Amino acid sequence: MKRLLLATAVLAALPVHNNWAEEKQITEEITVTGVRERLYQAGMLKDVIQKTEVISNASIEQMNAANLTEAIAESPGVRVNNECSMCGVKRVMLNGLRGEHTTILVDGIPTYTMMSGFYGLDAAASAGISNIEIARGAGASLIAPEAIGGTINLVTKEATENGVEIDLSGGENGYRKASVVATGLANDGTTRITLIGQYDDRDEYDGDNNGVSENPLLENRSFTAYLSQDFWTSDNLRVRFNHTESEIFGGPDGSDISEAEASFNADPDFESPSLFVGDDVRNQYIGRPWETAEWIESERDEVYLSWLHDFSGDLNLQVSVSHNEHTQESFYEGFIYDADNDMTFGDARVNWALNADHLLTFGADVRLEELRSETNADSPDYVSDSFDYDTTGFYIQDTWTPNENLELAFALRFDQIEADFVDPSKPGTEIDDNIISPRLDMRYSHNDQWTSRFSYGRGYRAPLSFFESDHGILDAGDGFAIEIDEVERSESLNYALSFAGDRLSATASLAYTDVEHLAALDETDGGVPLLTQMDDDADVFVADIALTYRLHDDLSLTATAESIDYSDEFKQAFGVVPVEERIVLGVDWHVAGWDLYTSATWIGSRDLSEYGTPGAPTFDAAGTDPMSQDAESFWTVDLRASRQIGDNWEIYAGASNLFDYTQVEDMETPLFFEDGGYDVAYIYGPMRGREAYVGVKFNL
Repeated sequence: MKRLLLATAVLAALPVHNNWAEEKQITEEITVTGVRERLYQAGMLKDVIQKTEVISNASIEQMNAANLTEAIAESPGVRVNNECSMCGVKRVMLNGLRGEHTTILVDGIPTYTMMSGFYGLDAAASAGISNIEIARGAGASLIAPEAIGGTINLVTKEATENGVEIDLSGGENGYRKASVVATGLANDGTTRITLIGQYDDRDEYDGDNNGVSENPLLENRSFTAYLSQDFWTSDNLRVRFNHTESEIFGGPDGSDISEAEASFNADPDFESPSLFVGDDVRNQYIGRPWETAEWIESERDEVYLSWLHDFSGDLNLQVSVSHNEHTQESFYEGFIYDADNDMTFGDARVNWALNADHLLTFGADVRLEELRSETNADSPDYVSDSFDYDTTGFYIQDTWTPNENLELAFALRFDQIEADFVDPSKPGTEIDDNIISPRLDMRYSHNDQWTSRFSYGRGYRAPLSFFESDHGILDAGDGFAIEIDEVERSESLNYALSFAGDRLSATASLAYTDVEHLAALDETDGGVPLLTQMDDDADVFVADIALTYRLHDDLSLTATAESIDYSDEFKQAFGVVPVEERIVLGVDWHVAGWDLYTSATWIGSRDLSEYGTPGAPTFDAAGTDPMSQDAESFWTVDLRASRQIGDNWEIYAGASNLFDYTQVEDMETPLFFEDGGYDVAYIYGPMRGREAYVGVKFNL
């Protein structure tokens, strides 16, 4: 509470303006009303000039996406990595960077804590999302300099009419989803309310029937209330509250956390002499439930308030404050880890049109985050991973339009950063630094069809968590060793060339990012997990192209292709092998009253030995039967058909991973031994099989 009061006090004393850069990436894609709509139309709240992919609500429905990770999985430059077959933790990678380099925004405001970015993304409901905006590259957000990879902005549906939408669906592997979105208008449309509720779950998936799941049970519940209120003709207030509950359980198939905890409490010092028949991970699991069980239960409360005031046609201001409380209780194969992760963020800014050519933005923001954890470790030498992370930033940006074809945005941020691991054995502040981060964005219209976009940005990020590297939170009975004294610093260059014709639209992109002091996970001589940093810079180069061709009004074809080239340093920083090459083909066809959508995704082959995976993984504990170091290329296909019935009803059916292609059935298991030790993260292919479903939607 002290942190919230401090942030509010700082912000109240500063001039502010509307968050145009993160809130309105593509003018045509976002519906705004009242005060904000008038400012957009007047050019006082412009769309950003950097390249931004927009995923519409219709696209989210076509993919039958229940959550954020499913909604963005096919977008160019985006990779959703499954980094654990037991707990199913997802990492969203932009421009080839790691998941911790992606910042999640809600309506342009940071609301996700460090921990929310790990187990919170699968719980981010798709219901009530108007669209999703993806901006790649350091400097993608004026208020999120730590977004080295880029930002993902979830735009909440704003009421434009009174209505209720109910969506019910179910299918294979225990898939169930139910959502309600209600919108209402009052006071001549100046009051706009959106209420959203969603429940979804899936069963554990054990593709090789060896008694150990390759994908965990996932159950989510969420509720969101959103209010946009205009006061007179000069003020707008937005308030959004979200409560989310999530449970994940993986490992012993057919078991649950109660059984796992009971088997552990009965004899916590017992270890099975063999976990699998013949000590081979391909054979039946014979260990106790707790020895492979991973369970994570989390609750997340998020609220933001954003007030916009228009002084005149040339000056407006905004104050935004958000607060997030994320709690986690977890059981990792006998290691109990409970944590509270709170974050308060505030932004204050002014938007001032100096003249017809210059739009000046300046302001300040504050971020106050803390993590407090407890475990069942009984070592007297145990070191906690608890931390305090505080930043205060000031920024200024000039958006200059010298002529009708050219637009330039020059921005500069100054940040004061403190990162302190607060365990008594860690005296002093690990990071206490001042950082200047420049940014340049340019948009040039060659003619009515061709447009170039270029951006350069510097960013930073403080490594704070053992969650950042594969299984860094496990085997920590003796605590967490920390050797962090520098922030990660990045430089990013991005270029995109777009073509917009009557039938064909295309965008080709190039992106390069260099990261200094990249965090890495190691271990001490005593086997304690060690959070450290690389001595050499790591870099990644990304090239991609996205095409859409409209054969006629009812039939569209899409294709994206991308290639990612990682330096050796970056490859060694990955705990799970990322994608290097990918092609996504799509068809959207409206025929005979039906909307048919299908997509096919190809993933190229990879040499697993080049990455931070074990050097000699084996099927057996004795180390005599090595696993393959080559990941073959593969295809997966999704299909969905929907039909409107009357004015109020819609039916739909489809299948994700239609041909049931999984790594464990078509390649090799993610389970392995190394030097006699057992692990679960040899992942390079799909971990869940076909999920056929049917559903019905009702609109009133």
